[in-house]
Amino acid sequence: MGEQLSPDEKLHLITRNLQEVLGEEKIKQVLAERELKVYWGTATTGKPHVAYFVPMSKIADFLKAGCEVTILFADLHAFLDNMKAPWELLELRVQYYEQVIKAMLESIGVPLDKLKFIKGTDFQLSREYTLDVYRLSSMVTEHDAKKAGAEVVKQVDHPLLSGLLYPGLQALDEEYLKVDAQFGGVDQRKIFTLAEKYLPSLGYAKRSHLMNPMVPGLTGAKMSSSEEESKIDLLDRKEDVKKKLKKAFCEPGNIENNGVLSFVKHVLFPLIGEFSIKRDPKFGGDKTYTDFDEVEKEFGEELIHPGDLKAGVEVALNKLLDPIRKKFESPELRKLSNTAYPDPSKNKGAGKGNPKVAEEDELVPSRLDIRVGKVISVEKHPDADSLYLEKIDVGEAEPRTVVSGLVAYVSQEALQDRLVVLLCNLKPQKMRGVESQAMLLCASIEGDPRRVEPLDPPEGSSPGERVFVEGYETGKPDDKLNPKKKLWEKLQVDLKVSGQCVAQWQDKHLMTKLGHITCKTLKGGNIS
Repeated sequence: MGEQLSPDEKLHLITRNLQEVLGEEKIKQVLAERELKVYWGTATTGKPHVAYFVPMSKIADFLKAGCEVTILFADLHAFLDNMKAPWELLELRVQYYEQVIKAMLESIGVPLDKLKFIKGTDFQLSREYTLDVYRLSSMVTEHDAKKAGAEVVKQVDHPLLSGLLYPGLQALDEEYLKVDAQFGGVDQRKIFTLAEKYLPSLGYAKRSHLMNPMVPGLTGAKMSSSEEESKIDLLDRKEDVKKKLKKAFCEPGNIENNGVLSFVKHVLFPLIGEFSIKRDPKFGGDKTYTDFDEVEKEFGEELIHPGDLKAGVEVALNKLLDPIRKKFESPELRKLSNTAYPDPSKNKGAGKGNPKVAEEDELVPSRLDIRVGKVISVEKHPDADSLYLEKIDVGEAEPRTVVSGLVAYVSQEALQDRLVVLLCNLKPQKMRGVESQAMLLCASIEGDPRRVEPLDPPEGSSPGERVFVEGYETGKPDDKLNPKKKLWEKLQVDLKVSGQCVAQWQDKHLMTKLGHITCKTLKGGNIS
């Protein structure tokens, strides 16, 4: 691969669709003399999802350009990052990642014989590497280490020392893998600049860095392994893909923070070179696009309906996922998947009867589907002056109708366009003849019915972003809460507002990826 290409053509393949390149001149110098050596590392934490096709498509570009590519399964990093991967599961997680990433590469036609695969602990526990960790730790300040990992290492109130070691180890990997460049997402930029600053202090060469943009998830925020509604897993069934795409944020004409449109740009066009939609002739008929700019332009002008865009992505995505699903039908790989990622609720109930019953009875806040919403219209209920009738965007194809009793507390003007917090998986209830499809969560003071305030998401939040309780980020919400089980009522008892006006469940913060859920003034209030 790459033998017939000029250095300039190779550079174009290596850098196309990247957001940023650090050290491009050094890459040009290397390409003038030999093939570029590049590595991509992935910490073996949560299950890889479809956003991993973005780095896979770039790895395909690197190989076309003749690069020597190494894929690092960073098992030690997975443990250092706030113990996202328990020590006893490290080896199983590495095996799962290796199998699923090889299946991804095969599904897009990348020859595996051109790649080198390596595990972090194969070299990171050596005497030489360990001594370099100590040497580096004597140079890097706590401030620089914390700053470098801010967008990659999980941020908690009481960070572990392991999270401060993480960026330094990633910098040393460049030297021990003997590469010219490291490839990653733009969220790794601060780690890359730390490597450029400190590796020369150890007597090692400064490497170049290639950065992909961060592809928005289905809710409009970053696609995350720990945010169930933001991602499509590689082994999701076709009906799950359809369901998640149907709920995906894809506002007509909105080309910013649109995860569906970004998937077309960063995965489908680089891998397939075209994108097709099927629609009724009266809406323009079927069309195949060979240029993403045309897709983006027509979507921005509302010539492509979000439903048609999602349907086209669904077809193309399932073609990519089918070979992966087929590979994981084998008993050995199904067992590997289940043991590398055991279901904690099922394990807890093992030996005590039906594990499904134990899962359904487990009282955890992750079973609540709490989301950020945006009020797009508000009016008085036609049959009740004390109720509002609101249309609220929760990141789905259509806004939800919500009936609330806020008339006495908040004006229509103050609610219009406001970001709010909603419970979205209660059974819909009719209120004065109108079905309310979600519950708007508010703080109140017991014994003072005049004081009620809607909860506020962090500034910059987007409709549909999941709200979770700290420490319960990875659980999956129930599709619909069973009213007979009274799950909401049992969990709601422990929902309170702290003395700092932060919403909490059993003293653990309610959060989004951007920060805490709050109210304005009702310290010590209840939440309902």
